Amino acid sequence: MQKFDAIVIGSGQGGNPLAKKMAEKGWKTALIEQRQLGGTCINDGCTPTKTMIASARIAHLLSRSETWGVPNQGYTVDLPAIVARKNNVVEQFRNSTAKSLEKAGVTILYGTASFTGVKTLSVALNDGGTQELAAEHIFLNTGAAPYIPEIPGLRDVPYLTSTTLQDEVVVPPELIILGGSYIALEMGQLYRRLGSTVTILEKSPQLMSKEDPDVAAVIKKILEAEDIQVLTSATTEKITGGKDNIQVQIQTGGKSAAITGTHLLVATGRLPQTAALRLGKTNVTLDEKGYVQVNEQLETSCPGIYAIGDVKPGPAFTHISYNDHLLLYKNLFEEAALSINTRQLPYCMFTDPQLGRIGLSETRARQEGYPVKVAHLSMDKAARAIETGETAGFMKAIVHEHTGQLLGAAIIGTEGGEIMTVLQMAMLGGITATQLRDMIFAHPLYAESINNLFMTLEK
Repeated sequence: MQKFDAIVIGSGQGGNPLAKKMAEKGWKTALIEQRQLGGTCINDGCTPTKTMIASARIAHLLSRSETWGVPNQGYTVDLPAIVARKNNVVEQFRNSTAKSLEKAGVTILYGTASFTGVKTLSVALNDGGTQELAAEHIFLNTGAAPYIPEIPGLRDVPYLTSTTLQDEVVVPPELIILGGSYIALEMGQLYRRLGSTVTILEKSPQLMSKEDPDVAAVIKKILEAEDIQVLTSATTEKITGGKDNIQVQIQTGGKSAAITGTHLLVATGRLPQTAALRLGKTNVTLDEKGYVQVNEQLETSCPGIYAIGDVKPGPAFTHISYNDHLLLYKNLFEEAALSINTRQLPYCMFTDPQLGRIGLSETRARQEGYPVKVAHLSMDKAARAIETGETAGFMKAIVHEHTGQLLGAAIIGTEGGEIMTVLQMAMLGGITATQLRDMIFAHPLYAESINNLFMTLEK
């Protein structure tokens, strides 16, 4: 039995920096990783998808270049080159992570960890054999994996996930996507721009069910403008077929329909990876979906065992996982007593244009009883958007009617996430809508239209 001060299970965007900092503080620290260093973000999520989305945007701009007075002689999509570029970026990030951990003195073990007792672990090493470990502080960072729903016939056809689709080196001629949330929409637009015919099937009445209806409607309109077929209130009844010939039987609007395609992407959500941990050997409590339950300091029901990142309930974003590590580090080493209940939750969907979100939606604010005013500015009224020729989307801010404080914002537009971040900082600093209306912004930035956004409250 090898004893450590701390063991981190999973090399995600919270686990890596936490392991590094604990080791640098003198704690004997082990990091156990089942696959590759970097977790979902570097290997399957943010890094590879945004790298490929950048390539798809170039293709899209080339297809529309005459709009800007720059006709071209046509272009081709070299998907193997796009995938190779993606793989190179992933490898670069992964290697940087490894060097950082090794320099800090973290012991890295590649294998599958499972509890044998409250504070003891057995690691089935990838290269054979097992290793027994123990520590007083254990951090669960095992993340989540694609959820595959129980649809008749689904497991009998060659379906793809967001992970496996990215390794395809031939553009799928006809891509059917189950799901209508962030991953589904990003991947749908990405492969449409690379040349796929894309159909998105969402069982709920609107895309992105957690967003305001006007936000979902505009995103749907943007996707449909690129000839993506979007079907909402579409219940999948069964799936049949085989390689390059898949049929999805759906029920929509009280009628049955058959959707055919060459490839099927399942993007119906993710579930936590907790089964292999054998948490029954501990006092750690899981919820009905298998997520690790934590308190506001990220500690589980078993003292000394913590959970960070997507393995716990709540928003599954890389930046939240990273903030989890900061909170834990400051609480453990600086007695900061920070809570997850008081932090901001910004996020961005990287369709083109982007959706940047912070704080309460209009729907949620009204449900919670806030007296609200809504500032709204269409992007075709924003000078910078008009000048660049990219006018899809809008800016929307939820404002407390009496105090002028910002409660939330949704920005759909080019660099929408960056504009949202300006408003996020205003919220953190207590800057009011009136102050933002009168603030000096450099001309002609997208952010300058924040002036005009809050002028709409006067109408």
